Amino acid sequence: MDWTRILTNVFGELLAPTTAAYALAAVGLNIHFGLTGLLNFGQAGFMLLGAYGFAISTIAGLPIWAALLVAIACSVVFALILGIPTLKLRGDYLAIVTIAAAEIVRIVGRSTALTDLTGASSGLRGNSYKESFQALSPFPDGTTDIGPLSYSNNASNSWWIRLVGWALVALACLLVWRLTNSPWGRVLKGIREDEDAVRSLGKNVYAYKMQALVLGGVIGAVAGIVYVLPRAVQPDSMGRPMTFFVWTILLLGGAATVWGPVLGSMIFWAALMLIKSVMRSTVPDTVMRTEQIEQFGWIVVGVTLMMLVIFRPQGLLGDKKELAINVR
Repeated sequence: MDWTRILTNVFGELLAPTTAAYALAAVGLNIHFGLTGLLNFGQAGFMLLGAYGFAISTIAGLPIWAALLVAIACSVVFALILGIPTLKLRGDYLAIVTIAAAEIVRIVGRSTALTDLTGASSGLRGNSYKESFQALSPFPDGTTDIGPLSYSNNASNSWWIRLVGWALVALACLLVWRLTNSPWGRVLKGIREDEDAVRSLGKNVYAYKMQALVLGGVIGAVAGIVYVLPRAVQPDSMGRPMTFFVWTILLLGGAATVWGPVLGSMIFWAALMLIKSVMRSTVPDTVMRTEQIEQFGWIVVGVTLMMLVIFRPQGLLGDKKELAINVR
């Protein structure tokens, strides 16, 4: 078994654009659930809308800053449409509504009636919208080796995407840290614990929930952009499983913490890569084929989520006294 190759792959996964995108999505979900107590199971919908808004705008010829604004606007509109009729719901009722809304976004995106706009089930090819982002890179064309890692400077899955992705994660964490220690953030925590008590103090709970939903959704939309920059915009790749992966990452690292989503994403993807790499090297094809190893890896993810909820609902960095998994 080639441990050098395996550990290199695992180390590379720690810095991968996908890891950064999921960390960013989990930061947005942390604002929903960790700070406010909203059981949002539709984060993948915000990510898909952000990806579509950015890609379609770029293909239409808009500059990258305008495409980013379009993606943010799409997430804001979606949050308002979703939140206005549903934010008075609590607990599992809100979860059902949000997961249904995300599925509506995915199904509409893959509709053949929108083939010219979204590419339907085939999606939008990455080469059709990546040029403007790659043109901003200060790096020369070619490949750069840093330690055991070797990636292109500007193409798909490049150092440039990694730099931008993790810079956005750092900015999002800084934002959450400032919000957590602000009066606005303390009101959100109060809503999470007992919204009736906060309402009795004269606070507009509905407005605070809406603000949290919009802000977390915007971060989710930016995460969707980071996610599709190394690949294509494919609606079926951003469905229900993506939301559950984001939830696993958040609960693994610790909800209501600043760095929990980042730690959770890095551990999640590195551990998954380690499991798959070791099994591919040790398990014969007669026992388990490659596609079965992939499925087994996701089984481990599901078992991990179950164990987390049962034995350590606060996650690795969370405080059990501050946050319980059973939000009303």
